[in-house]
Amino acid sequence: MRKFAVGSVAVFGSLLVALAGSQAKAATPDLAQAQAVINAHSQIPDFVPPGPPFDARKCMAGKSLLSIPTSSSIPFVDGIENSMGSVAKQVGFKFQQWKNQGQPTQWVQGMAFGIDNKFTGIDLMGGIIPNALAPQVAAANKAGVKVFATHYSDTTQPADPAVAVTLRIPFHEVGEIIADWITLKTGGHANVLIVGSSDILPSKPYADMLGATLDKVCGPGCKHRYVTVTVPTWSTKIQTTVQGALIADPTINYIVPLYDSMSQFVIPALTLTGHRKNVKIATFNGTPFIIDMVRRGDVEMDIGESLGWIARSILDGEMRNMCGLPSIGETLYVPLYIFDKDNAKDAGIPADFDRGYGDKHVAGYAKLWGMQ
Repeated sequence: MRKFAVGSVAVFGSLLVALAGSQAKAATPDLAQAQAVINAHSQIPDFVPPGPPFDARKCMAGKSLLSIPTSSSIPFVDGIENSMGSVAKQVGFKFQQWKNQGQPTQWVQGMAFGIDNKFTGIDLMGGIIPNALAPQVAAANKAGVKVFATHYSDTTQPADPAVAVTLRIPFHEVGEIIADWITLKTGGHANVLIVGSSDILPSKPYADMLGATLDKVCGPGCKHRYVTVTVPTWSTKIQTTVQGALIADPTINYIVPLYDSMSQFVIPALTLTGHRKNVKIATFNGTPFIIDMVRRGDVEMDIGESLGWIARSILDGEMRNMCGLPSIGETLYVPLYIFDKDNAKDAGIPADFDRGYGDKHVAGYAKLWGMQ
């Protein structure tokens, strides 16, 4: 949930706030700059080993990993978990997902399960802020269980010193790419509604960069504002909130759900307000059913991050730590790739979690781990 991170114990009600804009806007849209950024993320990504090779099967023999996602009900997050399970099986170590519906009490129960069952490591994946489980993290450390925090924060945000490994995603770069896309598509005349979740840690740097890039690149002909809906209320609050925004300002021409699974609740609002054809959706994560929406024309673009690539990058960092190998940094190695109407079919029909990005990462990680 640079897939996509989701969830924390902080809870904010739905509210509409203005994004702080840059004091110095571009006099005219910088379409050349925007095009250069889009071109850079429209190429099938290559694989570059993130660190030195190691024998994963040998060093992970007898070890185990419990992964606690922010919420198993979010398709993107659950897709990463399923992919991690498949890859762990190939490597040959025990992996278990702690299924939950995003409730902090369920995360606490998962931590207790991991400690009591003496897992080698516990992964807090997709948005759980370690500090929200500080007593449980401390208990795991005392019991000799390593705790990892992955895909939960932006690379501009500090790592949590209580966990063994933090693996972050540059969400702010996603904001820049989406803003450049909208600048190109509108020719510098965008009115953007950004739909985020303030209880997701990287939402602020992500949305701030999106707004700042619109100010800088799109120029004075562009407007943007931000509405926040907490993760547990996506299914009940996104549609009504978007409807209200469209009724209040019918000149909105782009909606950016920061996390693409939100799009399923945005589309009914467009239909009911009569804006289905004139308001476009640009988003991020690459969840398969949203890529299907891109192929059908319901969503204009989705910046994808291969769930199989995310899973392998997470496991690479965690296995190195559990095997006592040197750290290779605190950033997930996951390229960002744009899906639109021209290439969405490459992800499969229906779309698959790991298609459309090429397969260089599959062979790349297998070779890196000594498995071929």
